[in-house]
Amino acid sequence: MKNILVLGAGLSASSLIRYLLENSTEYNWKVRIVDQNIETVKAKIKGHANGIALSFDALNPDERRPEIEQSDLVISMLPARFHIGVAQDCISLKTNLITPSYISDEMRALNTKAKDAGIVIMNEIGVDPGIDHMSAMKIINEIKERGGQLTSFKSFTGGLIAPESDDNPWNYKFTWNPRNVILAGQGGAASFLRNGRHKYIPYNRLFGRLDHMSVDGYGDFVGYANRDSLSYRETYGIQDIPTLFRGTLRRPGYCKAWDVFIELGMTDDSYQMANTANLTPRTFLNSFLPYNANVSVEEKFKVFLREDRIDTYDRFEWLGLFQDEPIIGVENASPAQVLQKILVNKLSLKDGDKDMLVMIHEFKYELNGSKNQITSSMVNIGEDQVFTSMSNTVGLPVAICAKMILLGELKSKGVTLPVQKEVYTPILKELESYDIRFLEKEIKLG
Repeated sequence: MKNILVLGAGLSASSLIRYLLENSTEYNWKVRIVDQNIETVKAKIKGHANGIALSFDALNPDERRPEIEQSDLVISMLPARFHIGVAQDCISLKTNLITPSYISDEMRALNTKAKDAGIVIMNEIGVDPGIDHMSAMKIINEIKERGGQLTSFKSFTGGLIAPESDDNPWNYKFTWNPRNVILAGQGGAASFLRNGRHKYIPYNRLFGRLDHMSVDGYGDFVGYANRDSLSYRETYGIQDIPTLFRGTLRRPGYCKAWDVFIELGMTDDSYQMANTANLTPRTFLNSFLPYNANVSVEEKFKVFLREDRIDTYDRFEWLGLFQDEPIIGVENASPAQVLQKILVNKLSLKDGDKDMLVMIHEFKYELNGSKNQITSSMVNIGEDQVFTSMSNTVGLPVAICAKMILLGELKSKGVTLPVQKEVYTPILKELESYDIRFLEKEIKLG
């Protein structure tokens, strides 16, 4: 019997745990799952004979190492900053490791030690990063194998609300960590390539420079630039590509309105506001508007919006930004924390809501003097509020990779990510059985 240790049983682990347990009898697995809240684990195991609920401090190596020592594979669903300690233990104990998180410099530095230990540490195998890598590399390698020269690659991903659950003027609900949404784009300018030129978009302009696209049956989307596109040249082996751009998807109109929050200063997380325990949405908004005792908050806000953004007014009114009732539970808060509280109250998933994951790739290449374009898109709708699309698209690639490692089908050693054909081909194929599939269209450009 092979022992699998899963560290963390949060929202993104639901589909992972279900897959492992559903396949545990056939493959003779014992699945040991740890979380701070053991009731959370029990609820996800649902009494399965091959599932074991554990509760210990996974951040404490003295408590973690004995569990790793008796495991054949560790899957860390902990926050990314804790993966290094787990990886070091796995190297010491010669236990394979999977994480869905980005490879940090510290993790990359463990490559030689992991190879010497004879283990694989697979990273970036969720959805973004993960499915984006695998689906992109499939087409990039196909173009190369045909003798084509890739000239442009654009990739966009968005965690959104399913059309049947889209019932608000923002056309958005939180399907992932709200704090990450509030702080999106901060920490440096977005960098990318356009026609061989390095381009940069600072945070204060990020949501005003958009790409526009559509998906058959699902309508229109806009994409704003991710902070770093340039590192993907090395990841995908496309160092000489003239155009490279990665972005995040939203529905049209969202970014125009979000830019108002940025310009007001409401997404700033660098300082604490005074007396936030007594703030109301109205006083919070008024804090960032000019003082004028003779003009209402509504009128001052309309002036701030200007004529070119006045069509966004209804979105802010719907959020309750002009209401004068206290924001409960916000003390010593930054503007970003207060804004998060307001938005979570209005933009959280309701009972019966379903989320949606959308991924769109655009490839341009030249072959035999002809210019061509391939568009590859994937839309996945969540099952419910436990097995969300986000949970499925993060957890299933991790779980399928776990199966490949335990069956000896994955030969790679060291610190790696799923860009090799022998890794992404079987994973993408199995994902199709879970309705996670890409539709490709190719056209000639000239």
